[in-house]
Amino acid sequence: MLKTIVVAGARPNFMKVAPIVRAMRRRAHEFAPLLVHTGQHYDAQMSDAFLRDLALPEPDVYLGVGSGTHAEQTAAVMVRFEPVVVRERPHWVVVVGDVNSTLACALVCAKLCVRVAHVEAGLRSYDRTMPEEINRLLTDQIADLLLTPSPDANENLRREGIAPEKIRFVGNVMIDSLLENLERAASSDIHERLRLPRDYAVATLHRPSNVDDPPTLARLLDAFSAIGERLPVVFPVHPRTGARLVEFGLDDALDPSHVRLTPPLGYLDFLRLLSGARLVLTDSGGIQEETTALGIPCLTLRENTERPITVEMGTNRVVGTDSGRIVGEAMRALEAHNRSAVARPPLWDGQTAERILDALIEASASRG
Repeated sequence: MLKTIVVAGARPNFMKVAPIVRAMRRRAHEFAPLLVHTGQHYDAQMSDAFLRDLALPEPDVYLGVGSGTHAEQTAAVMVRFEPVVVRERPHWVVVVGDVNSTLACALVCAKLCVRVAHVEAGLRSYDRTMPEEINRLLTDQIADLLLTPSPDANENLRREGIAPEKIRFVGNVMIDSLLENLERAASSDIHERLRLPRDYAVATLHRPSNVDDPPTLARLLDAFSAIGERLPVVFPVHPRTGARLVEFGLDDALDPSHVRLTPPLGYLDFLRLLSGARLVLTDSGGIQEETTALGIPCLTLRENTERPITVEMGTNRVVGTDSGRIVGEAMRALEAHNRSAVARPPLWDGQTAERILDALIEASASRG
């Protein structure tokens, strides 16, 4: 039996660890999982609600790290995670995604000679100004098993000199959560609570490059307002974004008849909102993937993406932060998109968690 620590730090991690933990519990003769929540996202709306919606158990270990600079947060996770690894002596530690907790826990394990599996390995934006890109690059260099969501990720790792025997193409585990919860999400009353018409758009913003720069944030809000004249834009506001709106005096800049601000939403409410949208505008990597799986047109409000498969599938366009370009692309997407014609990428089939467990078993056996 493989004693396995599964680490979650930020909200997007929960959608990735939930199917893995559930699969391990179904295969209790092979796996003994221990769920560690680092507390990188410490707001109840950002973490606790997702644990409930995803039917995840209370974490076995909660590190309570909280906020701070990148250095402070990474260091705090390392200091608090190391005693857990020393005490538990796991066969594997599974880290997911590209947040500070991902890298911090992988570093601890590398120093202690504990094997690390990285779920969502190999994604690259080739933009090293993004903290997530640094986390991805470094985690992949020290991980023992690299579990990739798409063929381009495999190619990236091979170009970087990663040994082929460490790489496994398993698919996208976040789509496991999406497919498993679509029916549950359909019972959400978020449409009624927000009094939404049939056609609406959804917008999300959280990246520092977009929300910490007043001119950039103002341009994005202008684009939301212009699109809102065509159809209402629902804008669940990330805590960081909300703080910047107030700080920059932009909290009253949006006409509520065009752009509807809401607090952060739970997973099921947001999935229901997303699945019914005509258009999505976001700087989130995970939402690019979810819209691709759902066949919904998405505009990525960045200059690059680490998920080019979403562009190849035809659902996603990377449009930057110029308001005129965003509005123009939004109007084209609303006129041209044929939702029924979209196909999902390979292995985005709801069975990725099982393939991850199979890869862990295989890698353990090959080591002897």
